[in-house]
Amino acid sequence: MLNFLRDSISLQTFLIFLFIFLLIADYMKNRNPNNFPPTPFRLPFLGHVYLLDFKDPAVTARKLSKRYGDIFGIHMGSMKFVMVNGMRLVKEVLVNQGDKFLDRPDIPIDEEIFSKIGLISSIGHLWKAQRRFTLSTLRNFGLGKRSLEERIQEECRYLVDVFGDEQGNPFNPQMKVTNAVANVICSLIFGNRFEYHDEDFQRLLKLMYEMTVLHGAVTSQLYNSFPSIMKYLPGAHHTIFKNWRLLKKFMQEQINKHKEDWNPSESRDYIDSYLLEISKDHDSDTFQEEHLIACSLDLMFAGTETTSSTLRWALLFMATHPEIQARVQAEIDTVIGQARPPALEDRNNLHYTNAVIHEVQRKGNVIPFNVPRMASEDTYVDGYYIPKGTGIMANLSSLLLDENEWKTPNTFNPEHFLKDGKFWKNDHFLPFSLGKRACLGELLARSELFLFFTCLLQKFTFQAPPDTTLTLQPLIGITVAPQPYKICAVPR
Repeated sequence: MLNFLRDSISLQTFLIFLFIFLLIADYMKNRNPNNFPPTPFRLPFLGHVYLLDFKDPAVTARKLSKRYGDIFGIHMGSMKFVMVNGMRLVKEVLVNQGDKFLDRPDIPIDEEIFSKIGLISSIGHLWKAQRRFTLSTLRNFGLGKRSLEERIQEECRYLVDVFGDEQGNPFNPQMKVTNAVANVICSLIFGNRFEYHDEDFQRLLKLMYEMTVLHGAVTSQLYNSFPSIMKYLPGAHHTIFKNWRLLKKFMQEQINKHKEDWNPSESRDYIDSYLLEISKDHDSDTFQEEHLIACSLDLMFAGTETTSSTLRWALLFMATHPEIQARVQAEIDTVIGQARPPALEDRNNLHYTNAVIHEVQRKGNVIPFNVPRMASEDTYVDGYYIPKGTGIMANLSSLLLDENEWKTPNTFNPEHFLKDGKFWKNDHFLPFSLGKRACLGELLARSELFLFFTCLLQKFTFQAPPDTTLTLQPLIGITVAPQPYKICAVPR
């Protein structure tokens, strides 16, 4: 019979039959259930890749929201997501029904990096235990206390010194700013900081930055949609995986160094504390050395890239808005002067400066779609059926750029956070997300942003290099960062 069919059916007929079969299989696998949120026309196999603006995905989200409303479905290859927009639905997903959306979806490229055993992508009991331990440990080592403020102030002095070494000449601030921010979280994880001329650490930071940027590459996005095909093809995704292996090797080396002189009765940092937890129960499913590597890398990555990107936006906005920069400096001179460094308690008296920092976060919008969630059970949102396993994206851009909430949403305007000359926080300002999976480093990030920004503006005026026009066009990766730029830090 097989011989008969082989002789009777031509290759062309077979290929047509195969193609039709695959179309039907794709349709059956990816068809939406009844009462699923409205979804644009989906191409077979490709999903909605054709709709994406890879240079600025927020533009795509805004267009789809105007057409389909505040909740709609979107397919990326075999992955199915629901995007929610606006305060009402974002709160519904992250807070009101937060327990149903605590899990993380299976995003292929992130499975290779932010493993299911770290802080960012773990779920269930493991995530709860890791997060609880991490928050408690970071508090023990100064989070929210004067001791951590002093660490940040010390790093501010180092950063001011290396900016001063440029003597007002044009330079790219990226690596200096990233090194400073990384040193704060490294002091908590490793118990030490790294010098700005440490070539090994500089190489590590470059690997991390490259990996962040390459997440936005077309081949990386295609890997998420078609991993079984893309893993055999060249592209940015292979560089990401290579860089992450090197980062893991660095973290393993740091842990091995800690083991050499580890004293269980005296924990110096996060790694020591985690090793102590491992020693309490060698058979624990929660605290293992591979989990320590994953959690430490997640802390280092999340504690560096978002804050560094925001500070680089801050310097860029100051150089492109000299009148706002001058007003910040006048307030700093009045409240603090030049004789002492800024302190967190100054925040209550630096109303305009505080408003500028918040506007940098709003307009910079470094994590526009939050970190994706996944429905852990069948549920309903705004009357629409969301099956278990569906990915959820909360569009924070719809809050930070809401035309009904901000006077000039697309313009850098610190007046958005001022009322009668006093700092005022809008409820739509949610750059750190909401709910149980909100950013665990929010307190640290807010402290760093205030102290680094205020210290730099106290000592320097930031200007574009001569005959140079600075661009505000973003660079899309894991974070939304500024394009690389050079700037002049003119001593005051």
